[in-house]
Amino acid sequence: MINYITAPFKWFFKLEAASGLVLLIAAAIALILSNSDLSGYYFGVLNTHILIGTQNFGLDLSVFHWINDALMAVFFFIVTLEIKREFIQGELSRPKQASLPIIGAIGGMAVPAIIYIIINFETGNTLKGWAIPSATDIAFSIGVLSLLGSRVPISLKVFLMALAIIDDLGAIIIIAFFYSTELQYMYLLLMLGSFLTLLTLNKFGVKKFMPYLLIGLFLWYFTHESGIHSTISGVLLALTIPHRDHKKESSLLLKVEHILSPYVAFGIMPLFALANAGVSLEGISINTIMNPVPLGILCGLFFGKQIGVFVFSYLSIKFKLAEMPSNSSWIKLYGVAILTGIGFTMSLFIGNLAFIENTQYIDGVKIGVLCGSLLSTFVGYFVLLLVTNKKNNI
Repeated sequence: MINYITAPFKWFFKLEAASGLVLLIAAAIALILSNSDLSGYYFGVLNTHILIGTQNFGLDLSVFHWINDALMAVFFFIVTLEIKREFIQGELSRPKQASLPIIGAIGGMAVPAIIYIIINFETGNTLKGWAIPSATDIAFSIGVLSLLGSRVPISLKVFLMALAIIDDLGAIIIIAFFYSTELQYMYLLLMLGSFLTLLTLNKFGVKKFMPYLLIGLFLWYFTHESGIHSTISGVLLALTIPHRDHKKESSLLLKVEHILSPYVAFGIMPLFALANAGVSLEGISINTIMNPVPLGILCGLFFGKQIGVFVFSYLSIKFKLAEMPSNSSWIKLYGVAILTGIGFTMSLFIGNLAFIENTQYIDGVKIGVLCGSLLSTFVGYFVLLLVTNKKNNI
């Protein structure tokens, strides 16, 4: 099983591991800027509006929204390409391989959401944030795991990557169904027409990316105007990119993924972290963290993710629905389960969507996400450090 996916996986793992460290630096810079004398300039730049197009046919959005609505559509495009590739020829291509990360991801999405709902049950309008602690940041979690080097068997690295990818698939579904605004049916029809045109290109075997890109730009605009979050356009575009041949040189999907992935990993995602991780820490105390929103997110990420992923994985292995990753053990699997609590960029993104009309909760979201993610980072890292050694892993 491992040999079948080693080549594409190692390339992807190295890319994500390195970008995780860049994300950490970007988040640190955002925190420094938002708590320094430059905070006015920092938030001022994010709120600066940029018009692209004309007044009659164009968009006038803030820098913050261009990053979250346009650049994140490119991120979800790449994520969907990764998911599609994994289902066709990778870790998720065979039921026995896919069952453990799929079942673990289900637990890792359900239990944090339940914990958040319990903590926020009496507050009413904060319940919209239930999906925030359900996400896993691929780059950051794999970046932390890479620090352990050969101490961690490659089977566990594959498990974490596959689980995080499925988590992202869950996030895509959540965004599409739960965080869309009032629908505009004319733009929905134009969006559907664009998608059908892309499917036609795929059907006729078009292997040049430019036609897909041009129609994809219209798809993004129509999706944005339709009331469905514009990142879904990236998902729809990726689904139409052909990948019929397993030979790398003849697959448009692999070509596009390899070309764009470094720009997403080292450009778009750090820029997203820089724009979204900034929060003023003035006046922050233990009482702030004990407010329902940050507490629900913190507990969901740190306790909910590890409990959900580990318990669901344990039961699936015990009931022979899945297999234990090779060269692994229960305590190593538990250590990786803790790392899935690193929600960071994905949790911040969902948080912005959840409270788009209640922005007074955004700082609480950032505090909860940062605290929960950092706690999962340090505890997960040291658990794995204590229970692994270099000589028995590959």
